[in-house]
Amino acid sequence: MKQKMIDQITAPVRAFHLPKYEEIPNVGLYLEQTVKYINGFLAPFPGMELTASMVSNYVKKGLIANPVKKQYDRDHIACLLFIAVAKTVLSMENLLLMFELQAKTYPYDVAYDYFRLELENVLEYVFGLKAELDNVGVDSTEQKTMLRTAIITVAHKLYLEQYFAAVQSENDP
Repeated sequence: MKQKMIDQITAPVRAFHLPKYEEIPNVGLYLEQTVKYINGFLAPFPGMELTASMVSNYVKKGLIANPVKKQYDRDHIACLLFIAVAKTVLSMENLLLMFELQAKTYPYDVAYDYFRLELENVLEYVFGLKAELDNVGVDSTEQKTMLRTAIITVAHKLYLEQYFAAVQSENDP
């Protein structure tokens, strides 16, 4: 594979970074502000972004708690970042089940930071930016195995999309 194509495929991973839990604003953002904030992090990967109507639907379906005074806090945003990534490979029912399982094991801050670290870890591995996966976290649970499996699925899907886009752009006149 040509270096130009490799660079095009890996560019989104090099530009991708999610905030740590404590870096997420906890002042309360309105719906449009929340969507804009989240989509700013997801911009390197088209197709993961959220819309205001999607967020409203997630609230209606019980995936996330109702906003307080129409404002979304840190926990809402952390959940929405996970949903935005995982919705590409999981149904709404399975997303809800994953949240239920997570709530029995880890608080939001721990679960989100693990998700963030594992996502960046797996993306770098799948996109060939590192030779092996790091061990993330200190314990081994069924929930962590499920989450890693979901993230690996997302990463492979994103890799294929980037690969096909690179091939297409190479073939365009």
